[in-house]
Amino acid sequence: MNNCEIKILPGMKFHFIGVGGIGMSGLAQMLVTAGCIVSGSDRGIAQPENKTIFAPLSNQGIELFAQDGSYCQTSTPDYIIYSTAIEADNPDFMAAPAIPRIHRSTALAAAMQLPNTGKMIAVSGSCGKTTVTAWLAETLSRANSATGLLTGGLVNLFRTSNSAGNYHQGNGELFVFEADESDKSLLAYEPEYALLLNIGTDHYEKDELVRVFSEFVRHIKLGLVVEQSVYKMLEPGCADHLVVKTFSTTDPDCDWFMSDYQSSPAGIKVGINHQLTIELPMPGIHNAANALAIIAMLDLLNKPLAKLLPQIGKFSGVWRRNDYAGKTQSGARVYDDYAHNVEKIVASFSALRQTISGRLIIIFQPHGFGPLGFMRNELFKALEINLHDDDIFAMLPPFYAGGTTSFKPTSQAVIEQYCLTGTKNYQYFAERLNAENYLDKHAGTHDAIIIMGARDNSLSTWAAELVKK
Repeated sequence: MNNCEIKILPGMKFHFIGVGGIGMSGLAQMLVTAGCIVSGSDRGIAQPENKTIFAPLSNQGIELFAQDGSYCQTSTPDYIIYSTAIEADNPDFMAAPAIPRIHRSTALAAAMQLPNTGKMIAVSGSCGKTTVTAWLAETLSRANSATGLLTGGLVNLFRTSNSAGNYHQGNGELFVFEADESDKSLLAYEPEYALLLNIGTDHYEKDELVRVFSEFVRHIKLGLVVEQSVYKMLEPGCADHLVVKTFSTTDPDCDWFMSDYQSSPAGIKVGINHQLTIELPMPGIHNAANALAIIAMLDLLNKPLAKLLPQIGKFSGVWRRNDYAGKTQSGARVYDDYAHNVEKIVASFSALRQTISGRLIIIFQPHGFGPLGFMRNELFKALEINLHDDDIFAMLPPFYAGGTTSFKPTSQAVIEQYCLTGTKNYQYFAERLNAENYLDKHAGTHDAIIIMGARDNSLSTWAAELVKK
């Protein structure tokens, strides 16, 4: 694919291939705010579960098309914006091969140079990027410091009929955005500040991630917040030019650490540095780590902590992050969650376990064949350690949105492998109806059902339907 760098100006025309993608839709809204003319196509344009994103885009004046090349019949854009997920033979490319093409990361880097965007805070790491990006921006905004936001989730506070919630225009002081390592696009940015949360088993081997994150740190201009163990893993000298603040939930030899964690029906309280106590809006040690990261960034930015710490507990959350859908007829509680890699899956159900007395019944839909193949062994190890004997882990077939050349491994093959060598209760469901029949028979009053998976918004709809049935 040809790719070019540009300067974004008002009145320019852009067409997004895959505009319903969480990253693409956010950037599309950002360009509309900048005075550009935007259109987009998507394979899922007609699917009702995607109205959550498509309706606000349309209300902002973004013209939407099926992904069949029809967009260029009425108007010719100046540039096409695409992501790594788009194939070279996509119909929108084939319909207008002469139109210059820009990768999403390149377009985002250009958008960050727009006037009045503000100083950049990039949030990266293998897990928690979306939550921390949203949480930091919302904390600052609640303290009358309207902060810009671009993230990979729909932030509840910013969702309206005219805003999907993954982009929010700030006042030009600060702009918080999610820097993705999955396609190494984070290396396209040169932010003033960055927050590096963790290094996990997602997309690349750990050694390669350390190299990529170290290179990313070299691009930062002013300051870095980083988890203590990650800081020790980075290549020597890569952060020598920066002001660095570290945090940890386990290691007190850092700037901000968790000195206490209490979970009760009255709420979650976290002790900080043996001096402060904050209340968390949701359970989980991983959320305590997220809160520590935010505190460390506020410290780095020289923001008034006394004023901002109470705002941390008011976070309204992100759509599909352990969202409670209701109870089934049998009384089992149903939750909807975006978790899709090993660390996120374990963090999600471990946090939920603190609030229930029964079993966990986890139904996971992998977000692609490639990701399933990459995580299958590490996921098995994590499940064997963290599942209780009476818990149930079930898998549906991978979500398929096109683009792959391999349809292996299948979920069925992975579950068969788990059953052969594992000690926990593993199930495979070829269809959602099979899962529903199983839940009707096995989900009890004190149990929690967690629907997990990324990219497929119909999972959220299904969670709500389980409650209605």
